[in-house]
Amino acid sequence: MDEFALIRRFFDRGAAGDALLGIGDDCALLAPPDALAVTTDMLVGGRHFFDEARPRVIGHKSLAVNLSDLAAMGAEPLAFTLALALPAADAAWLTEFSAGLFELADRHRCALIGGDTTRGPLNICITAFGHVPREQALRRDRARAGDDLWVSGELGAAAHAVAERQAGRVAADAAAARLDWPVPRIELGVALRALAHAAIDVSDGLLGDVGHVLERSSAAAGEVLGAEIDGPAVPVDAALAALPEPMRLALALAGGDDYELAFTAPPASRARIDAAAADLGIRISRIGRIDREPGLRVVDRDGRRLPVNARSFDHFR
Repeated sequence: MDEFALIRRFFDRGAAGDALLGIGDDCALLAPPDALAVTTDMLVGGRHFFDEARPRVIGHKSLAVNLSDLAAMGAEPLAFTLALALPAADAAWLTEFSAGLFELADRHRCALIGGDTTRGPLNICITAFGHVPREQALRRDRARAGDDLWVSGELGAAAHAVAERQAGRVAADAAAARLDWPVPRIELGVALRALAHAAIDVSDGLLGDVGHVLERSSAAAGEVLGAEIDGPAVPVDAALAALPEPMRLALALAGGDDYELAFTAPPASRARIDAAAADLGIRISRIGRIDREPGLRVVDRDGRRLPVNARSFDHFR
């Protein structure tokens, strides 16, 4: 296959969904009804996924991490582009990769509208586009003192699966599924538009990502904001039940690859947030509160501070 045959066979699906123009021209054309939300994530072989990862898993996760960013803004997916570097034009690998990619894309009516392919070390770069009413976007810089702090789903299993694989062990099925098949919380993000103040997707660890919200919101508000997290309220994934409690909590607080939503909202929104989550069948947990005491603190059931690592994942550390 040459480059253009590869694109036609595995990625050009004709109609461009809600886009005006998709694959086949110098540019795609979009006409979103609201503010345009744009996000880019790059996945590098050996860095973001293991060398033995199945291509269908890689296809799914490559798009899922971008859709998770759209969810954190309360944006509905519109379209995406794909820049793909491949060591070789392997038809079997591409068949599985594109199947995983499009299964998720079709679920969220998100059309592939263009991109680029080249030969090189395996690298997948996706730019996703969504739309959200301008005044309802869930930005990181809108948390306020007195807000409740919430998180969706359960945390820690994906990080445990990474640790197991790095140690040469086979991760339990439930933990491996959380790592390989993250579920972007698009519907929850949309439901939170009129209820939450700020949101972020939990990709690099709960504490580190909440720290980003505090940093951006403090700068925007012109005052120092902090947060207190109730350790026992943090939803630890059931897949970690066999681990010692301190290890379970550490994975839930500082592990990465969860792709859940952490968000802040006024206490007056509690009933409506609970109802929205129940309608969607999504577990949510109220885990703390935004305040004006500097720092990010985790306390036990007796109110005593726990020693925790609040740093998020950093590719250059």
